[in-house]
Amino acid sequence: MPRVLIMATDGFEQSELMEPRKRLDEAGIDTTIASLDDGEIRGWKDKDWGDSIAVDITVDEVAVGDYDALLLPGGQMNPDVLRKNNAAVGLVREFDRAGKPIAAICHAPWLLAEADIVEGKTVTSWQSIRTDLRNAGANVVDSEVATDGNLITSRCPDDIPAFSDTLIARLQPAVAEAA
Repeated sequence: MPRVLIMATDGFEQSELMEPRKRLDEAGIDTTIASLDDGEIRGWKDKDWGDSIAVDITVDEVAVGDYDALLLPGGQMNPDVLRKNNAAVGLVREFDRAGKPIAAICHAPWLLAEADIVEGKTVTSWQSIRTDLRNAGANVVDSEVATDGNLITSRCPDDIPAFSDTLIARLQPAVAEAA
């Protein structure tokens, strides 16, 4: 069974973690929640705190070889905190070096820029961080999903179905092998 690591912390956009995770689970793909600390992390929903979710593993305990892909939900707070953490940024770089899919939505491409993996790549994101991505050398487009090599990016919660389907399609050979 393919395994996807979902890296997030307090302030993740609730829909951008919960909905892709549900779609991955329905497709027979195992998901693991990684965060900076043990315990629970709390989502952000409609201008206020949302639901909490249990953390399965801390980022400094993750072995990239145990996972087939990395999913990075957005929200403004979540990726802003994660991009200041060396272990979290290091994990993004390790997934990239391994050529494994990295799916980032909304503000999460900030982590891709922080990890120095967007130069020359075509990506999309929430409108307010597009200049940051351009400054990091990315070719920024305004589309539901942008794929370039191992990177899968989307703009916002409205894009979640296409975002999730693109990641699932990328993992389908692994799903077929596990069956």
